[in-house]
Amino acid sequence: MTHILWLASYPKSGNTWLRAFLANYRADGEGAFDINRLPEISYSDARRRYYAEVAAGDAATLDGPALATLRPAVHRLLASAQPGRVLVKTHAWHGAVDGVPAITAEVTWGAIVIVRNPLDMVVSFADHYGLPLDNAIKATAFPALDLKPDAGTVRQRIGDWSGHLRGWLGAPGLNRLVVRYEDLAAAPEPAFAKVIAFLGEAVDEGRLKRAIARSAFDSLQAQERARGFVERSKSSRRFFRTGSVGGWRRVLSPPQVEAVITSHRAMMRQMGYLTADGALTV
Repeated sequence: MTHILWLASYPKSGNTWLRAFLANYRADGEGAFDINRLPEISYSDARRRYYAEVAAGDAATLDGPALATLRPAVHRLLASAQPGRVLVKTHAWHGAVDGVPAITAEVTWGAIVIVRNPLDMVVSFADHYGLPLDNAIKATAFPALDLKPDAGTVRQRIGDWSGHLRGWLGAPGLNRLVVRYEDLAAAPEPAFAKVIAFLGEAVDEGRLKRAIARSAFDSLQAQERARGFVERSKSSRRFFRTGSVGGWRRVLSPPQVEAVITSHRAMMRQMGYLTADGALTV
């Protein structure tokens, strides 16, 4: 059996950007990789059809413990989907849900953990899920937060932003690379080169530059405008909004900023978004 390389993040933290980069780096075709083909190179562990396959039946009504018992079989299915390391996108927290680990260690090779400043994340989260900002701030501070199922996905526990990160950063024995969204934006070549090196591949400078250009935010936006994007939420007008760093400063009120910091102060300091004396860095 091959093993899974998890592309793990809290929602709206850059997971799709990373997947687009990897697709472009590996394909290295004449033009940008079609964003609507991303599921061909990076699976999602929340897809309902995988649960239906291992259950040998309709998974539409599966939830709770019945869903949890199938999760290891779904992960084994994904791990054997192709030769080599299998890329699997996940927003799941790294903990137990209904008594079953959300991440199956026996089929895990490692994880790339993508992190984004929660002040920017929560603005994008609110737009994606159609929530008022205050509700999004409360939701992403709720330790038992689940992403609700829809026609194509199953329920997934993501927890709060800080707890989600604690789980992935503290998982014992996990081979992992932590990548900040802000570092990908500020210095894409060295940041994305670390991703390729983590995969055990030699970094080809030409391919690296082409993949970065083809997965740049304006390129992704242009594709979505031209052809739409299958992962766009029905609650938002577009998936690729601005991709900016520090855009929260134009959107969040001082009380909203304080609410986010109060909920996530320790993890924001750990990830370099707050200095020891409480000053914001981005």
